[in-house]
Amino acid sequence: MPTATQDGLPGLHLPHRAGPTITDQFRAFDAGHPWVYRALEQLVAERLAAGAKRVGMKALFEALRWRHPHGVKGLNNNYTALYARRLIAEHSQWACAIETRRRRSP
Repeated sequence: MPTATQDGLPGLHLPHRAGPTITDQFRAFDAGHPWVYRALEQLVAERLAAGAKRVGMKALFEALRWRHPHGVKGLNNNYTALYARRLIAEHSQWACAIETRRRRSP
């Protein structure tokens, strides 16, 4: 009985989605909402001053959403890593408090 290879299975050849990358989307969002970075910067500083050893970006995103009654339109959870890297780049002393992982995409 012949065996099929996985290459022939349906659904494995998904079309490539053209369009802006997450980084491109982040840059556009950040340019249009510079206050978000400043608010995250303030939240990190507050948490560390209160004695926190680690700061989770997803938790900060949720705190930011809670502080604004109508949420933050366009604040995508995909941006957490990019904001984390920017915060670390501009505040190197926070590197041990903000965890990042290796990037898999450009």
